[in-house]
Amino acid sequence: MSVAVDPESNDLIEVFKALGNPARLRIMRWLKDPEEHFGEYEPIADRLSVGVCVTHIQEKSGLAQSTVSSYMSTLERAGLVYPTRVGKWTHYRRDDERLAQVARAIGTDI
Repeated sequence: MSVAVDPESNDLIEVFKALGNPARLRIMRWLKDPEEHFGEYEPIADRLSVGVCVTHIQEKSGLAQSTVSSYMSTLERAGLVYPTRVGKWTHYRRDDERLAQVARAIGTDI
């Protein structure tokens, strides 16, 4: 469950930090339309309801597994993605409600 974004608190700062990295921003864009961006990979679970497997994010990005894990943890701490375990794999999907809260905070408070 997401918490409303308070523009005076550190949660908005964490969102900006997370999205301030070009690779993390690119991953968030990919997760917006997982079928388009990850369609070439055989899904382990439903991409729309469960998310994209971290191994597919790693393959598409060309980054090391440890880097992708760190980036996904940063996005998760900022509340921008949901992790879901499927077997031994973690899948990620965007928290679009949280992103809408951030957009409203930017539009009304900044």
